[in-house]
Amino acid sequence: MSMFADDAFGRFAETIASLSDSRLRKRACLVGHWSPGSVAMRRSSLCLAILTLALAPGCQPRPELSERTEPQTLKIVSWNLEHLAEANGMGCHPREDADYAALRGHADRLDADIIAFQEVENVAAAARVFSPDRYTIVMSQRPVSRRGGACYGRPGKTIRNQAVGYAIRKALPFIRNPDLSALGLGNADLRWGVDVTIGTARPLRLLAVHLKSGCNTGWAATDRDCDTLFAQLPVLERWIDARAASGESFAVLGDWNRRLARRSDAFYAEINDADPPGADLDLAAGDKRATCKARYSEFIDHIVTGRAATARIVPGSFVEFTYGLPESAHPSDHCPVAIRVAS
Repeated sequence: MSMFADDAFGRFAETIASLSDSRLRKRACLVGHWSPGSVAMRRSSLCLAILTLALAPGCQPRPELSERTEPQTLKIVSWNLEHLAEANGMGCHPREDADYAALRGHADRLDADIIAFQEVENVAAAARVFSPDRYTIVMSQRPVSRRGGACYGRPGKTIRNQAVGYAIRKALPFIRNPDLSALGLGNADLRWGVDVTIGTARPLRLLAVHLKSGCNTGWAATDRDCDTLFAQLPVLERWIDARAASGESFAVLGDWNRRLARRSDAFYAEINDADPPGADLDLAAGDKRATCKARYSEFIDHIVTGRAATARIVPGSFVEFTYGLPESAHPSDHCPVAIRVAS
């Protein structure tokens, strides 16, 4: 064999061995013309050895390097980010670079597949917390609110746009459904629901919400905030009933601004009526108490599941993430809540 053939063979072996995808290794072994005799035989032997290794469990291509795949369970989170503005020093919770970096660190530690977030100004603001290399950002298509009122206790600061959205892990297939704009009740300052379907084999329909604040318990006829919240109720109930009637696995998650777990809560009782079948709902937190803030023991951030989705929740997976910090150091006035569901 000539020195050229030896060199070429060596380069061929190095090239094949460097390929991370077993399908590419196979292709490299099957194409190209080589001189007859021992080189071809040695090439065949080398390919056989490499392909054998490629089929070994430790040599399989990593899922993120091949087609998009669905994990066995999905970690789903709701997180109100408290006036998350795009620019430093803006809005009712002005932040600097270090604050955004800290929030991104918490997002990384959550290690969620889907985060439904609230109070985020825009896509650019969300991208400061959720790495664009890791997550796809989906935002409400509601026109930007221009109310710009003064921030309570922060002279000279004005309220920025507050929108609902998701950060969805890039490897995860999803469908964007039309926003539930009717939750806005025709009011430019009320938030729309953001509707997505996650996965393909066993789809999970999610609606991210941020309902009207100021009516966390009761229902006083003279309370305008309660009037608004309860006007949103039939809109939400129609969405839930439509999902249940079509047999979908679904969840509604976000900042409900309501203590739904309180005994005989009027709002929750109205939507949790099991009509149609499958519209019977569960609070993922169960009877757990909120620990984010010492003065509040009842959740207002909820993950609410229909019957089919409830059956997919990994038992004991609900968790409230309190940042590993004292309350005074929390980066938001809300703590993320999370569950795992079978995909």
